[in-house]
Amino acid sequence: MELTLRYYGDSILRRRAAEVRDFDAELRSLAEAMIETMYVEAGVGLAAPQVGVDKRVLVALQLTSPDDEDAAPMVMVNPEVTERSRDTWVMEEGCLSIPGIRGDVTRAERIRVRYQDVGGAEHVVDAEMMYARVVQHEIDHLDGRLFIDYLSPATKVLLKPRLKKLAEHGAG
Repeated sequence: MELTLRYYGDSILRRRAAEVRDFDAELRSLAEAMIETMYVEAGVGLAAPQVGVDKRVLVALQLTSPDDEDAAPMVMVNPEVTERSRDTWVMEEGCLSIPGIRGDVTRAERIRVRYQDVGGAEHVVDAEMMYARVVQHEIDHLDGRLFIDYLSPATKVLLKPRLKKLAEHGAG
């Protein structure tokens, strides 16, 4: 299964993705293709809407630090954050669907996520720092939210021409 990235301006990036109800070979194939695409694009996470698929599926590297090169990928189906720490931290984020644009985003340091695996079994995971940041970013995609939504009004004004160009022409 070959997947193609969708870019800022594509309407699928602004819609809440549909719950997954069928835990079948097609879902497993999608998850494998998403992991492969994430690696090819040098990302640390990827949500199904970013490759034009209207399903609540994400893949994320279980990073322990920004430069963790040994992080294993995790697949989460129908993920939901059930707890967030009050402690937050700011870090510059980017997005495969918004190439060339980065900005500081405040996120919870620790989260608890309930999700299903590709077989439908339920799991709960506690994620912190980098891994928590990636998972929060990808769950935002499943809810139609982008990291640029968290930027300051002044930063958004500065980015507006670049975002407009991206929406009109894609990444190319």
